[in-house]
Amino acid sequence: MSTPDPRTTTAAGADVRVRFCPSPTGLPHVGLIRTVLFNWAYARHNGGTLVFRIEDTDAARDSEQSYHQLLDALRWLEIDWDEGVEVGGPHAPYRQSQRHDIYFEVLDKLKATGAVYESYSTPEEIDARNEAAGRAKQLGYDNFDRDLTDEQKAAYRAEGREPAWRLRVPDEDLTYVDLIRGEVTFPAGSFPDFVVVRAGGVPLYPFVNPVDDALMGITHVIRGEDLMPSTARQLALYRALIDADVTTFIPRFAHMPLVLGDEGNKKLSKRDPKADLFLQREKGFIREGLLNYLALLGWSLSHDRDVFSLDELVAAFDIVNVNPNPARFDQKKAESINGDHIRMLQPDDFAARIVPYLAAEGVLTVPLSRADESMLSKAAPLIQERLQLLGDAPNLLRFLFTDQIFYTEDALAGLPDNTGVVLAASVGALELIPEDEFTAAAVQEALAATLIEGLAIKPRVAYGPLRVAVSGRRVSPPLFESMELLGKAESIRRLVALGEFRAE
Repeated sequence: MSTPDPRTTTAAGADVRVRFCPSPTGLPHVGLIRTVLFNWAYARHNGGTLVFRIEDTDAARDSEQSYHQLLDALRWLEIDWDEGVEVGGPHAPYRQSQRHDIYFEVLDKLKATGAVYESYSTPEEIDARNEAAGRAKQLGYDNFDRDLTDEQKAAYRAEGREPAWRLRVPDEDLTYVDLIRGEVTFPAGSFPDFVVVRAGGVPLYPFVNPVDDALMGITHVIRGEDLMPSTARQLALYRALIDADVTTFIPRFAHMPLVLGDEGNKKLSKRDPKADLFLQREKGFIREGLLNYLALLGWSLSHDRDVFSLDELVAAFDIVNVNPNPARFDQKKAESINGDHIRMLQPDDFAARIVPYLAAEGVLTVPLSRADESMLSKAAPLIQERLQLLGDAPNLLRFLFTDQIFYTEDALAGLPDNTGVVLAASVGALELIPEDEFTAAAVQEALAATLIEGLAIKPRVAYGPLRVAVSGRRVSPPLFESMELLGKAESIRRLVALGEFRAE
């Protein structure tokens, strides 16, 4: 029975080195962020190092725009790294496109030990040999070129062929202990010798990724379950890299569970709106809420606590406690947890965070005037307890920053038949309150005495029309506090205006 390679690292504590190595293609998605979050939390928990490098060898798909979006995402989330792009470090450069000379130095070392060999077989020749041997085409390369003679190689070159370079895979089982999934064995012969450098000198991902990990001293490779099949090749390559004195150890591997979408057991699609990190930010997620929820996609602080701080995450996080079972992205739960974190913000912090959303919707203009700043500081606490997303703030607060009120259709449709009576009686009650005593408590007392006690109207029926008059909406910040912010004259003006609007 195969056993794990004894040269597997035992690094712990400050010796832990993890990496985040995305390809700069497309927008950052939540699955990618879950990956960097778990790597970051593991590094911080152990007092280790997080390396951030970019895998940008696919010129057709990679883009600088995507690279800068990755930086934007991590800076917004305040996920910091210790080495890598933008910060430097002892293993620079940290972009694969700038490391080609390094890869060919390593290739030369593997050539010297006989770990790699020249391969001239074309896909058509491989298919033909498989067919002739009665093997399925899906089995791919048949290790035909392993033992080519010098004469055969010379003949191929004479035809104008350039060789690819393939790794000579060990003819034995390969076993490792996954930190999340336990012992995993890849049987001998389950995959063929694979190309590390294409004909023409193009190094491939199965080669450059482990080479970078080896040269950068990465001790723990924490990544998605979908990459688990490539681990077999990496184990084979690591053995060769050790024999060639490129590194001295094999890292530990941990494969995180898939993040599923709404339908069945399908992986959350990158095209699903829920997967778009920036769309979630646009909707009004705060970094604390989103990261808390993403941490729950495979891990938990305790069986009875879903809401926790990032400091608590770091203090408790261990990759071995991640659940191997798939995790489903639940938008409603994510928003609920985000709401919990919004309520945990200091009032002035909350007010500052909603300014960009208010400005984007034209509710405020940045920089804020003194009057708007004063109104915002008083109004923000009225909605902080109610919000799940910062993006809901403009609709809730717009009425406080404008003289024009637009009534929503559902608000008008829900007005009771006695709305005219309620408005008229309310105006009369409010006019009796002295200007300098127009507080929320005084307004509530006056309206309750007039409408609830005097006219025997139920509170929901009594205050609904007032809410629509003041805000134009069926749902708004607390009514009496809103009236206090608007002041006596403006509150009365709005009640009269709704009465006139209905009369028309």
